[in-house]
This record gives sequence, C-alpha cells and structure tokens, in this order.
Amino acid sequence: MLKRTILALIMVCFAVMVASECMADGNIRKGKYTYRKVYKACHARGEVDTDLPPVSPSDKTMSQWDRIFSKKKFDLFKCKEEWSKLTDKQLADVHAYLRKHAADSPAPAKCK
Repeated sequence: MLKRTILALIMVCFAVMVASECMADGNIRKGKYTYRKVYKACHARGEVDTDLPPVSPSDKTMSQWDRIFSKKKFDLFKCKEEWSKLTDKQLADVHAYLRKHAADSPAPAKCK
C-alpha cells in the first residue's frame, strides 16, 4: 500500500513538472502563426519582398535562439515596426516555435 502511494505521488509530481515546463515555454502553434503574421504585415507595408520569414527556425541552434530572445535583438528579422508591437506573450510563443524547430532540436524544420 505504501509503495503504491509513493509511486502515485511521484507520478503526480512528474506530471506537474512536465506540464509547468510546457506552459512556461509558450505556445508553439501560436508562435508559428504570429511569426508568419509579422512578415505578412511587413510585406503588405512594403518593407520586405515576400511574406515568408527570411529566417528559418533551423538557421540557429536552441542556445542561439535563447540569446536572441533574452537580449531582444531582433535586427536579424527586419520588420522592426512589427516586432516592436508584439507582447511578451507573443514573443514567448515565437521563441518557443523557433526553439522547438532549431537546428539542434529533435525536430528541425524550415518555415515554408
């Protein structure tokens, strides 16, 4: 009986840790949508030639994306006006998306 209780407690703690880690990183799907939306707006304004992002998630490693977002150095992305309008939550979502598909992630992907 004691073993079952301890095992159940460990499983609950593990589930809470996993859930809190997933929520802290931001929403990957919303991040992908926001990332593309920024470039569509930027393209409509005429600052860039295409509405596709010039930087693919797999262009950087996870630690490189972390540095870019911790320092908030978005010069690489262009479209300064659109990036400055994003909320902290939207930035967290975009960061989660880019980090999830970084070059050294388990699922690197290109933004197409």
